[in-house]
Amino acid sequence: MCRNIKTLFNFDPTATDDEIYAASLQYVRKVSGFSKPSKINEESFHKAVEEVTFITRNLLNSLQTSAEPRNREVEAEQARARNAKRFGTGQIS
Repeated sequence: MCRNIKTLFNFDPTATDDEIYAASLQYVRKVSGFSKPSKINEESFHKAVEEVTFITRNLLNSLQTSAEPRNREVEAEQARARNAKRFGTGQIS
């Protein structure tokens, strides 16, 4: 189960519907404790994901900022640098 929902606001290009859906799915998985719901809970689970997706899209569309949009590639590179520093290079000597 994913423990990290990424920031979607103020990026250029803006967050896609797939990214918003993925974040919503991660959120519902986290709060429900299900990575995959049982048959009896499946309808409620998927309804919750759709509702969170709708609300998240509305939130992102309504937020305003005077800050310059962040660049996804720059943010990804900074995250890789932080992870390399935190976890090392991953090579075993």
